[in-house]
Amino acid sequence: MAQVLLVEDEGAIAQAVEFALRADGLDTVHALAGQQALALAATRHFDLAILDVGLPDMDGYALCRQLRRQHDLPVIFLTARGSEPERVFGLELGADDYVTKPFSPRELVARVHAVLRRSSGGTGTTSGAFRHDAAGHRVFYRGLALELTRYEYALLAALLARPGAILTRAQLMDRVWGMDSNSSDRTVDTHIKTLRAKLREIDPAADPIQTQRGLGYSLRVD
Repeated sequence: MAQVLLVEDEGAIAQAVEFALRADGLDTVHALAGQQALALAATRHFDLAILDVGLPDMDGYALCRQLRRQHDLPVIFLTARGSEPERVFGLELGADDYVTKPFSPRELVARVHAVLRRSSGGTGTTSGAFRHDAAGHRVFYRGLALELTRYEYALLAALLARPGAILTRAQLMDRVWGMDSNSSDRTVDTHIKTLRAKLREIDPAADPIQTQRGLGYSLRVD
Protein backbone atom coordinates (compact mmCIF):
# COMPACT_ATOMS: atom_id res chain seq x y z
CA MET A 1 0.00 0.00 0.00
CA ALA A 2 1.43 3.36 -1.06
CA GLN A 3 2.07 5.84 1.74
CA VAL A 4 0.89 9.41 1.03
CA LEU A 5 1.74 12.53 3.03
CA LEU A 6 -1.05 15.13 2.74
CA VAL A 7 -0.17 18.65 3.93
CA GLU A 8 -3.28 20.86 3.93
CA ASP A 9 -4.46 23.37 6.55
CA GLU A 10 -8.08 23.66 5.33
CA GLY A 11 -9.98 21.01 7.29
CA ALA A 12 -12.82 20.41 4.83
CA ILE A 13 -10.46 19.96 1.87
CA ALA A 14 -8.13 17.71 3.87
CA GLN A 15 -11.00 15.52 5.06
CA ALA A 16 -12.39 15.06 1.53
CA VAL A 17 -8.97 14.27 0.04
CA GLU A 18 -7.99 11.91 2.83
CA PHE A 19 -11.30 10.02 2.51
CA ALA A 20 -10.89 9.67 -1.27
CA LEU A 21 -7.29 8.48 -1.00
CA ARG A 22 -8.04 5.93 1.70
CA ALA A 23 -11.12 4.68 -0.19
CA ASP A 24 -8.84 3.97 -3.15
CA GLY A 25 -6.36 1.97 -1.06
CA LEU A 26 -3.79 4.69 -0.38
CA ASP A 27 -2.59 4.94 3.22
CA THR A 28 -2.68 8.65 4.07
CA VAL A 29 -1.18 10.74 6.87
CA HIS A 30 -2.40 14.33 7.26
CA ALA A 31 -0.34 17.27 8.49
CA LEU A 32 -1.71 20.78 9.04
CA ALA A 33 1.56 22.67 8.57
CA GLY A 34 5.04 22.42 7.10
CA GLN A 35 6.98 21.75 10.30
CA GLN A 36 4.61 18.96 11.26
CA ALA A 37 5.09 17.44 7.80
CA LEU A 38 8.89 17.59 8.12
CA ALA A 39 8.70 15.88 11.52
CA LEU A 40 6.54 13.09 10.06
CA ALA A 41 8.82 12.63 7.06
CA ALA A 42 11.82 12.32 9.38
CA THR A 43 10.34 9.29 11.13
CA ARG A 44 8.59 7.30 8.41
CA HIS A 45 8.64 6.54 4.70
CA PHE A 46 6.27 8.17 2.22
CA ASP A 47 5.87 7.33 -1.46
CA LEU A 48 4.33 10.68 -2.45
CA ALA A 49 3.51 14.07 -0.93
CA ILE A 50 0.53 16.31 -1.66
CA LEU A 51 1.43 19.85 -0.58
CA ASP A 52 -0.86 22.85 -0.26
CA VAL A 53 1.05 25.94 -1.42
CA GLY A 54 -0.54 28.27 1.17
CA LEU A 55 0.44 26.80 4.54
CA PRO A 56 0.40 28.78 7.81
CA ASP A 57 4.08 28.42 8.70
CA MET A 58 5.82 28.16 5.28
CA ASP A 59 4.71 27.99 1.68
CA GLY A 60 4.50 24.65 -0.07
CA TYR A 61 7.43 25.51 -2.32
CA ALA A 62 9.77 25.94 0.65
CA LEU A 63 8.44 22.72 2.15
CA CYS A 64 9.07 20.90 -1.12
CA ARG A 65 12.69 22.09 -1.14
CA GLN A 66 13.27 20.86 2.41
CA LEU A 67 11.63 17.48 1.81
CA ARG A 68 13.61 16.92 -1.38
CA ARG A 69 16.93 17.48 0.40
CA GLN A 70 16.57 14.13 2.18
CA HIS A 71 13.82 12.20 0.43
CA ASP A 72 13.29 10.79 -3.04
CA LEU A 73 9.70 11.90 -3.07
CA PRO A 74 7.23 12.74 -5.88
CA VAL A 75 5.24 15.90 -5.11
CA ILE A 76 1.82 17.19 -6.18
CA PHE A 77 0.99 20.82 -5.35
CA LEU A 78 -2.50 21.98 -4.37
CA THR A 79 -3.14 25.68 -4.78
CA ALA A 80 -5.77 28.37 -5.23
CA ARG A 81 -3.25 30.23 -7.37
CA GLY A 82 -4.09 29.10 -10.87
CA SER A 83 -1.97 31.52 -12.89
CA GLU A 84 0.46 30.18 -15.47
CA PRO A 85 3.55 31.69 -13.76
CA GLU A 86 2.60 29.93 -10.51
CA ARG A 87 2.20 26.59 -12.28
CA VAL A 88 5.45 27.02 -14.18
CA PHE A 89 7.30 27.91 -10.97
CA GLY A 90 5.99 24.80 -9.23
CA LEU A 91 6.91 22.53 -12.12
CA GLU A 92 10.37 24.08 -12.42
CA LEU A 93 10.84 23.41 -8.71
CA GLY A 94 10.40 19.73 -9.52
CA ALA A 95 6.70 19.15 -8.88
CA ASP A 96 5.30 16.08 -10.57
CA ASP A 97 1.83 17.62 -10.92
CA TYR A 98 -0.06 20.80 -10.07
CA VAL A 99 -3.78 20.83 -9.10
CA THR A 100 -5.76 24.07 -8.84
CA LYS A 101 -8.56 24.53 -6.30
CA PRO A 102 -11.42 23.79 -6.49
CA PHE A 103 -10.84 20.26 -7.70
CA SER A 104 -12.49 16.85 -7.65
CA PRO A 105 -11.00 14.49 -5.03
CA ARG A 106 -11.50 11.62 -7.49
CA GLU A 107 -9.46 13.47 -10.12
CA LEU A 108 -6.71 14.07 -7.56
CA VAL A 109 -6.66 10.35 -6.71
CA ALA A 110 -6.25 9.54 -10.42
CA ARG A 111 -3.38 12.00 -10.65
CA VAL A 112 -1.75 10.44 -7.57
CA HIS A 113 -1.85 7.00 -9.17
CA ALA A 114 -0.41 8.40 -12.42
CA VAL A 115 2.50 10.03 -10.59
CA LEU A 116 3.18 6.86 -8.59
CA ARG A 117 3.31 4.85 -11.82
CA ARG A 118 5.72 7.31 -13.41
CA SER A 119 7.95 7.49 -10.34
CA SER A 120 8.39 3.71 -10.30
CA GLY A 121 9.88 3.80 -13.79
CA GLY A 122 12.39 6.05 -15.52
CA THR A 123 16.09 5.87 -14.74
CA GLY A 124 15.57 4.45 -11.26
CA THR A 125 14.77 0.96 -10.09
CA THR A 126 12.95 -0.01 -6.93
CA SER A 127 13.76 -3.17 -5.00
CA GLY A 128 11.80 -3.47 -1.79
CA ALA A 129 13.05 -0.84 0.66
CA PHE A 130 15.72 0.36 -1.79
CA ARG A 131 15.50 2.76 -4.71
CA HIS A 132 18.49 3.08 -7.03
CA ASP A 133 18.75 6.29 -9.04
CA ALA A 134 21.37 5.11 -11.52
CA ALA A 135 21.45 8.39 -13.45
CA GLY A 136 22.07 10.39 -10.28
CA HIS A 137 24.38 7.78 -8.70
CA ARG A 138 22.23 7.76 -5.57
CA VAL A 139 20.60 5.06 -3.48
CA PHE A 140 17.61 5.65 -1.23
CA TYR A 141 16.75 3.32 1.66
CA ARG A 142 13.22 3.48 3.09
CA GLY A 143 12.82 6.80 1.27
CA LEU A 144 15.96 8.42 2.69
CA ALA A 145 19.07 9.25 0.67
CA LEU A 146 22.20 7.38 1.74
CA GLU A 147 25.37 9.46 2.02
CA LEU A 148 27.78 7.12 0.25
CA THR A 149 31.40 7.28 -0.85
CA ARG A 150 32.28 6.34 -4.42
CA TYR A 151 33.13 2.75 -3.53
CA GLU A 152 30.23 2.32 -1.10
CA TYR A 153 27.84 3.39 -3.84
CA ALA A 154 29.40 1.04 -6.41
CA LEU A 155 29.33 -1.85 -3.95
CA LEU A 156 25.69 -1.34 -3.04
CA ALA A 157 24.76 -0.87 -6.71
CA ALA A 158 26.40 -4.22 -7.52
CA LEU A 159 24.36 -5.95 -4.82
CA LEU A 160 21.16 -4.18 -5.93
CA ALA A 161 21.68 -5.36 -9.50
CA ARG A 162 21.14 -8.93 -8.31
CA PRO A 163 18.98 -8.87 -5.17
CA GLY A 164 19.07 -12.15 -3.26
CA ALA A 165 21.98 -13.53 -5.29
CA ILE A 166 25.28 -14.37 -3.56
CA LEU A 167 28.20 -12.36 -4.90
CA THR A 168 31.65 -13.57 -3.94
CA ARG A 169 34.30 -11.18 -2.69
CA ALA A 170 36.18 -11.75 -5.96
CA GLN A 171 33.11 -10.78 -7.99
CA LEU A 172 32.57 -7.65 -5.91
CA MET A 173 36.26 -6.75 -6.17
CA ASP A 174 36.10 -7.06 -9.94
CA ARG A 175 32.89 -5.02 -10.30
CA VAL A 176 33.79 -2.26 -7.85
CA TRP A 177 37.56 -1.94 -7.75
CA GLY A 178 38.53 -3.55 -11.06
CA MET A 179 42.29 -3.72 -11.56
CA ASP A 180 43.18 -1.68 -8.46
CA SER A 181 46.13 -3.65 -7.12
CA ASN A 182 45.96 -1.93 -3.73
CA SER A 183 42.60 -3.53 -2.93
CA SER A 184 41.99 -6.89 -1.29
CA ASP A 185 39.22 -9.02 0.17
CA ARG A 186 39.62 -7.04 3.38
CA THR A 187 38.66 -3.91 1.42
CA VAL A 188 35.28 -5.47 0.55
CA ASP A 189 34.65 -6.43 4.18
CA THR A 190 35.54 -2.93 5.41
CA HIS A 191 33.17 -1.23 2.98
CA ILE A 192 30.39 -3.73 3.81
CA LYS A 193 30.84 -2.77 7.47
CA THR A 194 30.47 0.95 6.77
CA LEU A 195 27.47 0.31 4.50
CA ARG A 196 25.75 -1.66 7.25
CA ALA A 197 26.35 1.17 9.71
CA LYS A 198 24.75 3.71 7.36
CA LEU A 199 21.74 1.45 6.77
CA ARG A 200 21.31 0.97 10.53
CA GLU A 201 21.21 4.74 10.98
CA ILE A 202 17.95 4.67 9.01
CA ASP A 203 16.55 1.38 10.35
CA PRO A 204 18.41 0.07 13.43
CA ALA A 205 16.51 -3.24 13.36
CA ALA A 206 17.28 -4.09 9.73
CA ASP A 207 20.28 -5.95 8.36
CA PRO A 208 19.69 -6.24 4.60
CA ILE A 209 23.29 -7.14 3.70
CA GLN A 210 23.67 -10.83 4.47
CA THR A 211 27.03 -12.53 5.04
CA GLN A 212 27.22 -15.90 3.29
CA ARG A 213 30.03 -17.65 5.17
CA GLY A 214 32.80 -18.90 2.95
CA LEU A 215 31.11 -17.41 -0.12
CA GLY A 216 30.46 -13.67 -0.01
CA TYR A 217 27.48 -11.38 0.43
CA SER A 218 23.87 -11.06 -0.68
CA LEU A 219 21.27 -8.31 -0.37
CA ARG A 220 17.81 -8.83 1.08
CA VAL A 221 15.53 -6.08 -0.27
CA ASP A 222 12.25 -6.71 1.62
